[in-house]
Amino acid sequence: MVTGYLQNSLNNIYIMPELPEVEVVTQGLRPHLVGKKIVSFWHSGKPLRYPVPSGKIKQEMIGKTITTVTRRAKFLQITLDSRAELILHLGMTGNLGFFGKKSRRKPHTHLEWELDNGKILRYQDVRRFGSAKMLTAAEVQNKEETIFRNVGPEPFSPAFTATYLQTRAKKRTISVKQFLMTNQIVCGIGNIYANESLFHARIDPRTPAKKLGQQQWSFLVQKIRDVLTHAIECGGSTISDFLNAGQKSGYFQI
Repeated sequence: MVTGYLQNSLNNIYIMPELPEVEVVTQGLRPHLVGKKIVSFWHSGKPLRYPVPSGKIKQEMIGKTITTVTRRAKFLQITLDSRAELILHLGMTGNLGFFGKKSRRKPHTHLEWELDNGKILRYQDVRRFGSAKMLTAAEVQNKEETIFRNVGPEPFSPAFTATYLQTRAKKRTISVKQFLMTNQIVCGIGNIYANESLFHARIDPRTPAKKLGQQQWSFLVQKIRDVLTHAIECGGSTISDFLNAGQKSGYFQI
């Protein structure tokens, strides 16, 4: 099941997905969406975190073909041949899954796209903390200044360097763990992966960010990338195996 949450089976606690979880969902969706044409769109009429722009989604998506499925921070980006783009955030309990045309909608299903191969992509969200934004081709050109204006660089991007982090950390009295979890500094690193990366870099998470030297930042950048890469590889193979094995309908779970 491609899912927007991780569930603790003992405590029934929902955890906000971090960058690796969203990347796994992106990789799981990509081979099943790219090249497919949108035939129709349905909305439950209920808002998510923000009102759903149903009219704009219909206008920009119906009759268009999906060209890419990518991720920016914790957002899914579905790009069309018109260069318009649907941006989805799964919130804490958002799910995406593929179903047959005659399958019954489950409770809390809020969005639905019918594809030209007869499959239906459904979005289910119990708490409705997710979001769906539709950008025209013109709006896509400015999305870094609008949608992502408060989002820092990707951990795998060339901009994410030891020099960048050391410069941003100057005069910052917060701990290095809090610093890494600041979305404006770097996107997608939450509590779990901040802890893991600092552990492997042998840095006390309570250390003030401004006290780290260039060599420590360099080592930490590498460990962050190593930890995230490992998490993506573990989750990604699980989704790929499930999808290719049975071709079953339903939500795919990490």
